[in-house]
Amino acid sequence: MKRAAVFFADGFEEVEALTVVDYLRRADIHVDMISTIDNKICRGAHDIDVAMDKLMDETSDDYDAYIFPGGSDNAASMRQNKKLLDKVKKVFNEDKLVCAICASPTVLYEAGILVGKKITSYPGVFKNIEGGFDYLEEKVVVDGNLITSRGPALTVYFALEIIQALEGEEKRQQIENQILLAMM
Repeated sequence: MKRAAVFFADGFEEVEALTVVDYLRRADIHVDMISTIDNKICRGAHDIDVAMDKLMDETSDDYDAYIFPGGSDNAASMRQNKKLLDKVKKVFNEDKLVCAICASPTVLYEAGILVGKKITSYPGVFKNIEGGFDYLEEKVVVDGNLITSRGPALTVYFALEIIQALEGEEKRQQIENQILLAMM
């Protein structure tokens, strides 16, 4: 069974985080919700408290995917977490899947893994950061073991791309059918 880690801090974007967790679990991917703060309850950007499965110190590097939901406060907290940034860089360099949506591609930038990569993000989050990457205004961008996406309304496509990367096109199609994506 594939394993994914979804990282949280206070201020996470609830739709981006919980949709990904839900859809990956529907695809029979083991998902751990991991707090990057010293609390097993993280408060979302819209005041929804969510219980985490683990604290970051309780994890190892045995996941197939490392996923970062957005939320500006969430991303700001994670950009200050050297231990997390070191972990991201390490697993990315081991060719593990690293995924970020909305403001959280800035976490990956801070970890130093976006150089030469094609990415996207929430519009404007990189306005004060100069280059090193190829920014595309697309729903979801895949570049090797890196998946990035723009924001809450596109979370469905972000999650499906992660499912496809981990479990293949057939599993993605199965989940698309289950969630009635064709009706959109």
